[in-house]
Amino acid sequence: MIKRRTLFIWITAAVVLIAGGVVAGFTVNSSSVTAYKDQDGTKFTFKTQSDRFMRYDKDGNWKEMFVKGVNLGATVPGHFPGELPATEEDYLRWFKQIDEMGANVIRVYTVHQPVFYSALVKYNKDKGDDPLYFMQGIWSPEEELIERQDAYVEDISKQFKAEIKKAVAAVYGDVDVPQKQGASSGEYTTNAGKYLMAWHVGTEWDPEMVKNTNKKHSNVPVYKGEYFSGTQDASPFESWLAGLLDYTAEQEKHYGWEHPVTFTNWVTTDVLSHPGEPLFEEDMVSVDARHVQPTGWKGGYFAAYHVYPYYPDFFRTDSTLQTIKDMQGDFNTYKAYLRQLKAKFKDMPIMVTEYGVPSSVGVSHFGAGGRDQGGHNEQEQGEIDASLTRDIYDEGYAGAILFMWQDEWFKKTWNTMPFEIPADRRANWINVLTNEKLFGVLGMLPGKEKQITIDGKLNDWDGLAQNEVKHWQGKVPGIQDMRITHDEGYLYLGIQLDKNFDPKTSKLYIGADTIAGGNEPSALQLPGKKLEGGAPEALIEIGKDKETQVEIAADYDFHTRLYGKEGYWMLPETTKGQDTPFHPWKLAISLQMNPPDTRFAHPFIDKTVGTLKRGTTDRSKAQFDSLTSWQYSGNVIEMRIPWMLLGFSDPSSLQVIDYSPLKEGRSFSSVKTDGIRLIPWVVENGSMVSWPGGTANTMDVNDIPRYTWKPWDTVHYSEQLKQSYYTMKDLYSHIE
Repeated sequence: MIKRRTLFIWITAAVVLIAGGVVAGFTVNSSSVTAYKDQDGTKFTFKTQSDRFMRYDKDGNWKEMFVKGVNLGATVPGHFPGELPATEEDYLRWFKQIDEMGANVIRVYTVHQPVFYSALVKYNKDKGDDPLYFMQGIWSPEEELIERQDAYVEDISKQFKAEIKKAVAAVYGDVDVPQKQGASSGEYTTNAGKYLMAWHVGTEWDPEMVKNTNKKHSNVPVYKGEYFSGTQDASPFESWLAGLLDYTAEQEKHYGWEHPVTFTNWVTTDVLSHPGEPLFEEDMVSVDARHVQPTGWKGGYFAAYHVYPYYPDFFRTDSTLQTIKDMQGDFNTYKAYLRQLKAKFKDMPIMVTEYGVPSSVGVSHFGAGGRDQGGHNEQEQGEIDASLTRDIYDEGYAGAILFMWQDEWFKKTWNTMPFEIPADRRANWINVLTNEKLFGVLGMLPGKEKQITIDGKLNDWDGLAQNEVKHWQGKVPGIQDMRITHDEGYLYLGIQLDKNFDPKTSKLYIGADTIAGGNEPSALQLPGKKLEGGAPEALIEIGKDKETQVEIAADYDFHTRLYGKEGYWMLPETTKGQDTPFHPWKLAISLQMNPPDTRFAHPFIDKTVGTLKRGTTDRSKAQFDSLTSWQYSGNVIEMRIPWMLLGFSDPSSLQVIDYSPLKEGRSFSSVKTDGIRLIPWVVENGSMVSWPGGTANTMDVNDIPRYTWKPWDTVHYSEQLKQSYYTMKDLYSHIE
């Protein structure tokens, strides 16, 4: 509820105005931030003017600024966003790092806990006229909008306005919010209004919902408000938005401030036509910021878009965007898109408030010019993020707010989501195949990543607690020892051979058996030998760089089961004689689409993600590569294998995908494993050299002890500024 002091503020403001006073605003904390005061006492730090975003400086002048920002989430590993676990210590550390990167604003999507606002004020206390600002997002009732498909449903508008009222009061330190699961709460007493840059209302709009709202309410009158109104061209949905922006302004006006206002938008509901987009729903309806106008709001108004270079597919498929080439000779469809969009907003500021690429093993969309959603190491991530920022800046936009500050373990994406079971434990481990988790320029590393350096040396393993490392107990001629450990991201293996490893002549195989089933390796992989009593679900093959990978048993292969004959049937069928016992580990990138469901045919596209990259995770070395999986040195081979490549749907509870047929809705099920049986063998020049079966031609897999661990609910992680952070820092220092 709004505190009683608010009423006092309103009454006092009225009395002052009646008495001919100048100051009608209210602040709790004194501030050295310069603010412009209007004749009625309203305060301004920012405003919009034509297509520019303006800041009032310490010399009493309005000057154009380019907004350089980063989106900040509300969570840390082991937690979902609704738990809001970040502490003052977290925020103060992050604010300093963000500030030092050169950003001038943080965007938050929703109301954080009171500690966010108090920590920001505390951080800015000694910053003078160069504080770190924030852009306050206001979350829409997104699920209800999608479910009801009608923005004018009374409960939806009521919920949305309640969230707006809460956000404004929270920013100005003037509300006590009762505890509610999944939402911020507490006593907001710190006035952070002087550090606010803008209001960012809503979330990405479902096009079907927008279209249905417009159709169902075609006769609704255009909204006319005191501060914001719809134009005569406003659609019913745009009029609904005008009402929400007007309500936001009304709420802020109580505190004597005006800040620029925007609503969230994205490429799917942009104002352009995309003839090269295969999916109708990605180009079916527009939400046009030009159809809402400030009618009495001097703080101003701007358009905000989320624009990624790989989604929707038209960034690859629309020839109308193939007009600008980059230095490599590839079409820069991102820049071409920005240019087309900016041309529609000549008299209004426009910002890109989300963009970027992740530093992940997994990929879920391909973009033009290699700007894919995933598959990049930290250096590549930084180079692409910087190039996108430069495109935004060069095309005359008012600002660019990078997605994302920190990695977010709880995130999901469409092509790995079916395999992460149970979903409510996603935050307890980091699946590097899920690209959405790794957009951050601040890495959230699993527990042992800073303890174990993948470099082909095992001396750092000696620093681990004795109970955290197990030695494989099998007897294998040619293999002296195999150490095993794990963390929230990987299974780690350190192997010592009898002689130096030469990938030109030798291959090391390790079969991973988790549950009953599996496949017998081929005669080339396991020459002259047979396994009994079990078989691997996954096969690790270490050899030359291009052939080193994790493969998955053919009848266990998630990809084939989901997209083959028993699933969506988008993969070509193979006969039993044609098939191999193990398949490359693949992820779908784009589904098969055909008319009349789409504008034109679009093929099924997938990508092998089980390839293991050789390198080093030693950040002090020039050869550092964040996607490194293995390295060898002399007779030592060291590796870390992502959990999902071994069949795990949740290592924190020892859950693996099972062999059962897909359930209704093409969904997988999981089963708890007792651990992993690891079966190592070495092949030299195509002939068997050593395996756990000794001189016998057969071996019972059950004779091999399992590597196992206790389930975990508490995660261990460490923070690490990525290479991409320093790339962005360098770019920001050259952009004013």
